[in-house]
Amino acid sequence: QVQLVESGGGFVQAGGSLTLSCAASGNIGSENTMGWYRQAEGKQREPLGVIRGTGDTHYADSVKGRFTISRDNAKNMVYLQMNSLTSDDTAVYYCTIQMGETWTSGEGTLVTVSP
Repeated sequence: QVQLVESGGGFVQAGGSLTLSCAASGNIGSENTMGWYRQAEGKQREPLGVIRGTGDTHYADSVKGRFTISRDNAKNMVYLQMNSLTSDDTAVYYCTIQMGETWTSGEGTLVTVSP
């Protein structure tokens, strides 16, 4: 079973950028869909977007145009590039992979955006 570990979280000022990385312990497979979601304190989980095995991406309206998901199958890595961050983007960010009928996620990485 693939295990995912997110990294790259931290503190950033509003208007800044941050790139999160997600390392998979095993072969993510070029055909599997991967994605990112986040959860802010006291709020529900919010899907951010996915990247298909074809490379096609789909984003939530809240991050469209600001966030970019990419993947490197050879390195078993997925990335989330975040630009124009606001305090509303403060949350724990998780990467996830769909393998068959199962979605597996990592433990998350905290992003804090200061006003």
